[in-house]
Amino acid sequence: MSHSPSLPDRPRLELDPEMSETERLEAIRQHYRRILQVNDELEDRLDDAQDRRGELKSDVDGLKRENEVLKTTSLYIASVEEITDDGVVIKQHGNNQEVLTQASTTLESDLRPGDRVANNDSFAVQQVLDDETDSRAQAMEVTESPDVTYDDIGGIDDQIREVREAVEDPLEDPEQFEAVGVDPPSGVLLHGPPGTGKTMLAKAVANESDATFIKMAGSELVRKFIGEGARLVRDLFELAGEREPAVIFIDEIDAVAAKRTDSKTSGDAEVQRTMMQLLSEMDGFDDRGEVRIMAATNRFDMLDEAILRPGRFDRLIEVPEPNAEGRARILEIHTQDMNVAEGTDVSEVAADLEGYSGADIASLATEAGMFAIRDGRTEVTQADFEQAREKLQDAEKTEEQVINYQY
Repeated sequence: MSHSPSLPDRPRLELDPEMSETERLEAIRQHYRRILQVNDELEDRLDDAQDRRGELKSDVDGLKRENEVLKTTSLYIASVEEITDDGVVIKQHGNNQEVLTQASTTLESDLRPGDRVANNDSFAVQQVLDDETDSRAQAMEVTESPDVTYDDIGGIDDQIREVREAVEDPLEDPEQFEAVGVDPPSGVLLHGPPGTGKTMLAKAVANESDATFIKMAGSELVRKFIGEGARLVRDLFELAGEREPAVIFIDEIDAVAAKRTDSKTSGDAEVQRTMMQLLSEMDGFDDRGEVRIMAATNRFDMLDEAILRPGRFDRLIEVPEPNAEGRARILEIHTQDMNVAEGTDVSEVAADLEGYSGADIASLATEAGMFAIRDGRTEVTQADFEQAREKLQDAEKTEEQVINYQY
């Protein structure tokens, strides 16, 4: 435990009777100077003590406030479902428990169905909260453009043109559609095998377009509690409306828009409830304004017919595995920054890659570079590409054996 420093000794004046008058005066002067010195020290100590007192007072005030917060009863978030003559029906978030409760007279006139409120342990409404957009929806907004351009995507020139016509052109030149007298496509669905460039195409749209880009995965809409997925969908479209012009991209949409079944489990019912909210937002009564929708899936066969009908996804674009010309273009893109040895024929390599997706070809280029590094070379040769192809083929055989073993 620390102790305060001791106070300076009180000066005492002791005069020798045998002193001369001059010596007495000098002793008195020294005593006086000592008194002034001690006084200055005491004033400094007093200033320090007052500063310390102010700091301690601030600490005490902070501790008091913290103590009050700890003693305050927590409030629960709920939504107003209905206002009746008997009171207010609220539904608590999380457990979806509906309760008939009361609100203070000062709040009754301000309450409306759909309001977010805070209630205490007795379910009494304590305050009305701001109707803020779900933070999870806000986190889906892409603030930094991806470094992917249309020039980085090879083998799907027709698909790029169709996407730009349906997504970019209506946002950048709406007068053209008005002049022709047609409504732009309401949504674009990209479908095809994995690795063919669907997500890369969406990244290019995010980079090339001046619109706000909002990306999410369909699996993110499948929530644990009843109603959470539907609310997230609603907040997602509200956010897009606030940021328009905007593009919403839903990857792996089959996770939330699969064909409806007769299953009675709560999980399946919640997924279907979320899908119904998505369908409602896509072609509801309210005009979406300058909001375009893109989606992608590897399982086109799993999608519900309701989401495929015109008015929701007007343009269904298949992104197939690239042909020989497309494979050559993709390989050129992925080798343009590589130190390829003179005499290496990239088109000849691409001709032997039938059945390879864009992602497979990108992986092959990387593996070819790794073979050169392994041999201590700085140039990638034709033989490196051949070795990389053999390695990928061996990996595919191993994967097929695992799948056959599982089934």
